[in-house]
Amino acid sequence: MEEKHPDLSRQADEILHRRKIPKKLWEETKKTWHIALPAMLTAVTQFSLELVTAAFAGHLGDVELAAVSEVQNVIDGFVYGVMLGMGSALETLCGQAVGAGQFNMLGIYLQRSWIITGVTALLLTPIYVFASPILKVARQNKDISELAGKYALWVIPQLFTYALNFPIQKFLQSQSKVWFMTIVSIASLALHVMLNWILVIKLNKGLLGAAMAGNISWWILVTVQIIYVISGRFPDAWTGFSWLAFKSLTNFVKLSVASAIMLCLELWYFTAIILMVGGLKDAAVAIDAISICMNLQLWTLMIAIGFNAAVSVRVSNELGAGKPKTAKLSIVVNVLTSGLLGVVFAAIVVGTKSQFPSIFTDKPQVMSKTSKLGYVLAASMFLNSIQLVLNGVAVGAGWQFSVALLNIICYYAIGLPIGAVLGYKVNMAVQGIWWAMLGGSFLQTVALLVIILRTNWQKEAQEADDRVRTWGGAAAPATEPQPRESL
Repeated sequence: MEEKHPDLSRQADEILHRRKIPKKLWEETKKTWHIALPAMLTAVTQFSLELVTAAFAGHLGDVELAAVSEVQNVIDGFVYGVMLGMGSALETLCGQAVGAGQFNMLGIYLQRSWIITGVTALLLTPIYVFASPILKVARQNKDISELAGKYALWVIPQLFTYALNFPIQKFLQSQSKVWFMTIVSIASLALHVMLNWILVIKLNKGLLGAAMAGNISWWILVTVQIIYVISGRFPDAWTGFSWLAFKSLTNFVKLSVASAIMLCLELWYFTAIILMVGGLKDAAVAIDAISICMNLQLWTLMIAIGFNAAVSVRVSNELGAGKPKTAKLSIVVNVLTSGLLGVVFAAIVVGTKSQFPSIFTDKPQVMSKTSKLGYVLAASMFLNSIQLVLNGVAVGAGWQFSVALLNIICYYAIGLPIGAVLGYKVNMAVQGIWWAMLGGSFLQTVALLVIILRTNWQKEAQEADDRVRTWGGAAAPATEPQPRESL
């Protein structure tokens, strides 16, 4: 028999590989949307719980609305970021364990995270207890601070739901079991509206009623999810409570703290921008304008959050399974999809920059200032659609500490100082501050892209395998590991 020529064989393999690319892209796109869409809906509905509370508080009076807003934006905003960050270590560990077939470790990881986030919640409780003096030190109105202090005490139970909720989210997302979480969140939002109507409007319980409604809604949301996890629907992943949860806590804490620092540095960056704008001349108009823009940006961030979750799960799963090529394909699909949506949102803002401010205000000065921010808002929407996906890649691969250092350099060493110069010295006001903020985000995005492009993904897959073995602490895997990809 005539032997096949090596060159012809290689060409045939390349042609076959190229023909498979569209199919692989389509399959990866379906997997991405299966995670991203419910993650978006969950983010929107859980975020809307606070909006509903604020809306009902607004019917009580301006002071009540201001008190709730201060607790939500200052106290809750800080605590929520810390708790979400501390729970995000599970994105790396559970995702890689799923890829490696070590499903029996997911329940152990979940319990370890509950221990860590529970202790964190206890440590953060004094912030709620001393909310009133904290707000007064921040030079907030005395009457509003007093009422906010009372409300903060009433919503302490919600702090401990965060400690349970975020680890459960990561546990379910890592296995792509996300639709149940979305359905429960939507149902909790509907219940929250009804409870607020009964307690605040019908029974005249005021802010206490609003706090009670929030506590009940959050605890029902979390309780239903816990029952779902331990009810036997995850026989491989949940095998009951175990003392193994207290093993390897030190390494777990390190990754959790790195995750929290990474996320909080992102969130505090936006808070710092608002504070800088507050020091400008005609600050009231500037704050109104940037608040309108940031609210719009927040809704588009909900979309990007879906792809952040999707790429984190897909990258961690594929690295854990020893399939770095598939992990890289997932990065490409998520960046392109989220980036395309970012282009659409940016185009809408630019096309309506003279009209969209009228949706939020009828003050000519605010409308004019907001309209002038249209281009920088559009640029921010596009950049964030890429940046959040890259952050998801970092979490999936376990690079939280490195990204935290990157955030310090790009945001706090470069972005904020330049913002101060442009806003105050060059007199570019709010536009200068935001362009500087955007510059810091751009630098971080470029740095992450360079890191991702230069990464040895074969090595990352090996490190994921080592991490699962080192932190496993259990017997043989509950299921056979996936075949590892040829490199």
